[in-house]
Amino acid sequence: VQLQASGGGLVQAGGSLRLSCAASGRTFSMYAMGWFRQAPGKEREFVGAINWSGGSTYYADSVKGRFTISRDNAKNTVYLQMFSLKPEDTAVYYCAADPRPFYRGPLATKLYEYNYWGQGTLVTVSS
Repeated sequence: VQLQASGGGLVQAGGSLRLSCAASGRTFSMYAMGWFRQAPGKEREFVGAINWSGGSTYYADSVKGRFTISRDNAKNTVYLQMFSLKPEDTAVYYCAADPRPFYRGPLATKLYEYNYWGQGTLVTVSS
């Protein structure tokens, strides 16, 4: 699976932005997808994840209620809709695929649980 994240940019605090992650290959719909972010000088952290069917999501506490993950398996794309953005949301955002097909367990939240990564897209939130 090859992943391509897009949609980043500069937005004012309180604004919204939607990131997309396009996947190659017909097996996209088999895998849970995750979003991570890495702020300057900080470690990459979990943002949220969605299961292979789109029926289950899980979010980090820092974004819960403000971010929404969805997917369109027909378009091989997963989305990260971000509302009420804060300066501390500034980071490079990465999408990633969990390699376990049709996995029905808890959504993965650790970096090592994902083995396909996109190149990242920069989100900058100004105050």
